[in-house]
Amino acid sequence: MNVERNSLAEQARVHAALGDPGRLAIVETLVAGDASPGELGLVLEMPTNLIAHHLKVLEDAGLVVRSRSEGDRRRTYVRVVTEVLESAVTPSLAPAPRVVFVCTQNSARSQLAASIWSRRSRIPALSAGTRPATAPHPRAVRVARKHGLDPTGWRTSQVSDVVKPDDLVIAVCDIAYEHLPAAARPRLHWSIPDPAATDTDAAFEAAYTELTDRVDRLAPVLSPTDATDNSRSRP
Repeated sequence: MNVERNSLAEQARVHAALGDPGRLAIVETLVAGDASPGELGLVLEMPTNLIAHHLKVLEDAGLVVRSRSEGDRRRTYVRVVTEVLESAVTPSLAPAPRVVFVCTQNSARSQLAASIWSRRSRIPALSAGTRPATAPHPRAVRVARKHGLDPTGWRTSQVSDVVKPDDLVIAVCDIAYEHLPAAARPRLHWSIPDPAATDTDAAFEAAYTELTDRVDRLAPVLSPTDATDNSRSRP
């Protein structure tokens, strides 16, 4: 009985936190991608003190957590705790003709994300880097093959050579997000730790798991554009 009461109390706290329009708007924004408190304020046109208040309530309810940027260590990014949210809200996004996943070296996270996406969605996906390496990371290649992805076509590319107008750009690392060119919009941010920094199979597996979870959340709610359908119908 005590377990049931605790569970009900936790559910009530989550529902209460989501009952405010401002907090619901914050969570809806974060379902699609991570953001700093300052970015949330700009996107939602809320003053910083109100953002701080809402984030405190959401944190107390277990709906969001913060992490320190791997790039600019002064920044923190806020992310939704999906296990708590349990798909209660879905992001509102404009249709996209293509998705371009970006990390710094285009050697692991962005490559994995594009391949995972291609299994989940008919919207084309590519990958690129802000400072691309010469080749994909061997551990990323092994993880891809382990999970049935085909990395034989992976090639590293520069962001400016890949991104076109109207592409949805998804930065899967903090450093790349902080160094994306201003023209790379619309954009989302997934704050996923760099597995190469640890350079273990477990770290690359963890990155794969989180990327899969993020793709599984976003792919069903992102619609293709007419340009996507037309490009696929051409001989």
